[in-house]
Amino acid sequence: MKVFVTGGSGFVGGHVIEALAPAHEVRAMARSAPSAEAVSRYGATAVRADLDAVGPEHLAGCDAVVHCAAYVEEWGTREQFWKGNVEGTTRMLDAARRAGVRRFVHIGTEAALFDGHDLVDIDERHPYPAVQKYLYSETKAEAERRVFAANAEGFATLSVRPRFVWGPRDTSVLPAVLRMAREGAWVWLDGGRARTSTTHVLNLARAVELALTAGEGGEAYFVADEGTRTLREFLTAMARTQGVELPERSMPGAVARPMASALEAAWRALEIKRPPPMTAFAIAMMSREVTVNTAKARRALGYAPVIDVAAGIAALG
Repeated sequence: MKVFVTGGSGFVGGHVIEALAPAHEVRAMARSAPSAEAVSRYGATAVRADLDAVGPEHLAGCDAVVHCAAYVEEWGTREQFWKGNVEGTTRMLDAARRAGVRRFVHIGTEAALFDGHDLVDIDERHPYPAVQKYLYSETKAEAERRVFAANAEGFATLSVRPRFVWGPRDTSVLPAVLRMAREGAWVWLDGGRARTSTTHVLNLARAVELALTAGEGGEAYFVADEGTRTLREFLTAMARTQGVELPERSMPGAVARPMASALEAAWRALEIKRPPPMTAFAIAMMSREVTVNTAKARRALGYAPVIDVAAGIAALG
């Protein structure tokens, strides 16, 4: 199968390329020379293009698209989130359809359903919030809606939804935790007691590989590691692989959440470009239980984790 991957130079996209390259002909979008070098190193043929101007000519001959690219920054304007997540996805869908691509696998997220409250053992029947509180959640939800709306005879579009992606080459979660710990800024919320599902990046890559030939168009599929764990036990174990012991300090989530919202409001009112010390989305995610049910993916995709959490943690050391 000929597969076109977006976001291939990033954390998730790079692992997806590595998983697909042994059995498929993989092409990957590359916006720059460094991106082209990265996707080539992972095993794909670089196609110089970007989400602002991608067209059917870039996807000529491809059977499937795996859309990993997204705006996942901690801070940004509505325009940045909308352009990266909604407009970029819409453009990819249009280019894929016009190129005769038959399958479109979107990398979604449980965050599309998150409104600041606990999400406990949710499955794919859980609705989008009536009111979205966070730009990332809002734009990923709208992008996913457009993916589902594009599903048609001969053009199957589906969404694979991981929760809390982690693993080698992570550029966001573990680096941020380590930086805060080393700067003396790390504080647990509610003692880190919130439980979470997690998804090792190799398990996500396996789910994507399965979704190239299994699963129904117009459907979402949650994927995750086996079991759930508290944020405290998971992040502590990750930090220890790098020789860092996270401090005991803790703050009530009920205090931190309104504080973060107030800081965001002030930052936006003052048009400050750099991120505030804490963001509402990050604080909410770190103080709420978020666990997902993967029964549908196991049944419809044949999904099962290829690496367990203990082995994944050990490999980080």
